[in-house]
Amino acid sequence: MANQPAQPIVLLKKVVKQFDTGDVRITVLNGIDLAVQPGEFVSIVGPSGNGKSTLLNMVTGIDHPTSGEIIINQQRLNRMNENQLSAWRGRDVGIVFQFFQLLPALTLLQNTILPMDFAAKLDKKARRKRAEHLLQLVGLADQMYKLPSQVSGGQQQRAAIARALANDPPLIVADEPTGNLDGKTSDEVFSLFKQLTQVGKTVLMVTHNDQLACQAPRTIEIRNGRIERDENCNPTPEVPA
Repeated sequence: MANQPAQPIVLLKKVVKQFDTGDVRITVLNGIDLAVQPGEFVSIVGPSGNGKSTLLNMVTGIDHPTSGEIIINQQRLNRMNENQLSAWRGRDVGIVFQFFQLLPALTLLQNTILPMDFAAKLDKKARRKRAEHLLQLVGLADQMYKLPSQVSGGQQQRAAIARALANDPPLIVADEPTGNLDGKTSDEVFSLFKQLTQVGKTVLMVTHNDQLACQAPRTIEIRNGRIERDENCNPTPEVPA
């Protein structure tokens, strides 16, 4: 018997998002259909104000569509209330922000442990051990007892990635994760995302950096609330003469 094709981990069906501003209704997403398979690395590009971050907010359940259906890891977000969405998000989605969002009074280790405290999937000893492992994974084993203010922006972003992995979510969503980083550090963070997909994680990343975006196996461009381009934009290697 042939193997069944994998179910998409991200599935959007005719998703529309509208906002009312006074007497005017603005359509930010206009009939989005999207399927992302487990283990894919997808970069999302497009001009500011065209719906990229709104799309991520739909995928994470932070915002809700005006119409259409969103299914993440076979969970129908439309059918969950806010408490159910919050619990689901803590288990199944890791979110990486442009401005890191680390708690300034906690060490990098404590910041990484925090999501595990909320989910309570592991005992305290196991939480600490996992946090130490994740910080080692992102190259911060020697920085884990420092506060965010005591490390560089790139190190803060790597700590934020470790925190996003705390509860071992299958999906990582990153909104401009390299927006405040220099070129070298951006490449390091991007490389880390690629490594995560190699161990089965799925990564959706919004970026304004077209050069970085085109290094992802798949790039989606959103304009005027629609998917205008969905392709592999990696350059084809030259064949020696």
